[in-house]
Amino acid sequence: MDAVFWVVLGVVLAVAEIFTTTLVLIMFAVGAFAAAGAAALGAPPAVQAVVFAVVSALTVAVARPAIRRHGRPASDSGGQAFGVEAIEGSTALVLERVDAEHGLVKIDGELWSARSYDATQSFVPGRRVRVIKVQGATALVWDDDISTPGELPEARG
Repeated sequence: MDAVFWVVLGVVLAVAEIFTTTLVLIMFAVGAFAAAGAAALGAPPAVQAVVFAVVSALTVAVARPAIRRHGRPASDSGGQAFGVEAIEGSTALVLERVDAEHGLVKIDGELWSARSYDATQSFVPGRRVRVIKVQGATALVWDDDISTPGELPEARG
C-alpha cells in the first residue's frame, strides 16, 4: 500500500510540473518514485520518507544548477547564440518597404516580416538595417547607417 501512495504522489507531482514548468516538482517526483521503490522492497515508512527527502534533495542539488545554466541566454553564459537570439543584432537587407506597419527583409538568407523599430522611420528596398528585436515572426529593424554599394543618398528611408 505504501508503494502505491508514493507512485500516486510521484504522478501528481509530475503532472503538476506540466502546469508550473519550473522543473522543481519533477525533482520531487523522482524522490517519490525512489520512495516507492523503497516501499516495494519492504522498507518501513520512516525509511521511505528519508529516501524521498534524500533523493529529492540530491536531484535538486545536482540537476538544478545544470538546468539553470542551460536556461540562460547564450549572451549571459558566454556561449554561441542561436535561434532568435542570434538574429537580434544582425544586419538585414530590405526587400519590400519597411515602415511601422509592415515590410519584408532578408536575414542570413531567410525572409522575415519586418517593422521599423522607430515608427518615424521607413526603409526602401536595397537598404541595409540592423535587427534590434524579434517579436514573434517579425523583426523590428533600425537604421544602421550601413551604406549599400551604389546607394544614392535620396534612397534612404
